[in-house]
Amino acid sequence: MSTKTPRKADILRPIQQTSTAYYVLVAIAGLALGLFLLGWAYQLYEGMVVTGLSDWGSGGGVTWGVYIGAFIWWVGIAHGGIILSAAVRLLGMDRYMPVARLAEMLTLAGLSAAGFYIIVHMGRPDRMVTSVLGHYHITVNNSPLVWDVTVITAYFVLTATYLALTLRYDITRLRDQLPDHFGPLYAVMTLGYTEEEDEVVQRMVWWLALAIIIMAPLLLHGGVIPWLFAVLPTYPRWFGGVQGPQFLTIALTSAISGVIILSYAFRRAYDWDHIMTDDIFRGLTLWLGFFTLLFLWLQLQQITTGTFFPPVELEVAWVATLEHPVYVLSMSLVTAVLAFIFAQTIRPALFSKGRAIVCAFAILTATLLEKVLFVVEGFFHPAFEIYYATPGTYVPSLIEIASVTGTIGMVALFFLTIAKIVPVVELHAIEHLRADHDHGSEPRQERETTHE
Repeated sequence: MSTKTPRKADILRPIQQTSTAYYVLVAIAGLALGLFLLGWAYQLYEGMVVTGLSDWGSGGGVTWGVYIGAFIWWVGIAHGGIILSAAVRLLGMDRYMPVARLAEMLTLAGLSAAGFYIIVHMGRPDRMVTSVLGHYHITVNNSPLVWDVTVITAYFVLTATYLALTLRYDITRLRDQLPDHFGPLYAVMTLGYTEEEDEVVQRMVWWLALAIIIMAPLLLHGGVIPWLFAVLPTYPRWFGGVQGPQFLTIALTSAISGVIILSYAFRRAYDWDHIMTDDIFRGLTLWLGFFTLLFLWLQLQQITTGTFFPPVELEVAWVATLEHPVYVLSMSLVTAVLAFIFAQTIRPALFSKGRAIVCAFAILTATLLEKVLFVVEGFFHPAFEIYYATPGTYVPSLIEIASVTGTIGMVALFFLTIAKIVPVVELHAIEHLRADHDHGSEPRQERETTHE
């Protein structure tokens, strides 16, 4: 356990120090995004034919593939991230305060990547205007796609407001140590600030967190996003009431995995072992195990109802899914992670930050594969096979594969950039940690773990 006392200077280190490794990461992330943008430019020039998407029916293909699967994946990461942050505030989970802001930023980055996928998949960006806005008054009550765009936009605004309110406190108190070239931005972010507003802001943030917790299962990744699929009875692989909770568990496992990776990256880069403590990683890993268990349980519900004397079309869809190597790999990764976390609870010595990172990458890989296959299998086995007697095939194009690495690069650039502008750890978290150190020889979160 680190004996360092957390200081304001610690959370300013990413802003004030720039290493060679930072520029290397910027170059790698920029290259990944640049390659995808080149592929997208080629797609815009030649049309969606270069991906093979939109070739359904007599062509025996699918209209949705990696683009929509990755869209769901990024939305899930985003929604789960802000749920994690909101839970920290609502439930008083002080031990996770150092990673709360990272979760909030992950939400903005994930929603940006998801929104980008909508534009890419529509073929031409102008269709966002001609296909949606021009007919919004007609489609808003009838199209889950329009509901989707609406709630994602609302969620982005809600999260940005949530983050901006908490940043006002930090920027005001750290302004003398922040770079002058961002002065106009800081001035806008703290416009009209007075210390009297702190208590009011805390109440506002609490209510925003409550709204987020309520909206997530009802309207977001437990509602509107799965409704894109779950309300279509002619697609037996998609249809059903279980999709809402299933999507929500996938979102939470993915988001926790993302926060684990981000926390480890900042801890290692800026010597934050006394801020991003081992106890935080241990706790996040246990939460990951809990939601992984729910994920597998809901998969079991679908497998059981899809294979035990189901309607013919449902049985065909699920048998095809169970026999697919991608599904086998995905569920094997999730099961292996759950088995390790369960073993870790029995034998705590098995825990290490490196193993937590491996678990996080395994879950993110598994959830991406599962979502892409989920989308594709729905098109392969509709309840009305009027166009072809046997299912078609789908192989992701290089442009689609590049879209995944490209959006990961985009999210990486987001964090590399924002870490140079504002603190990625909340000042309140440092104040809490300092108070713990001042009142005892070990942090409160470490003492709580010992008592547990």
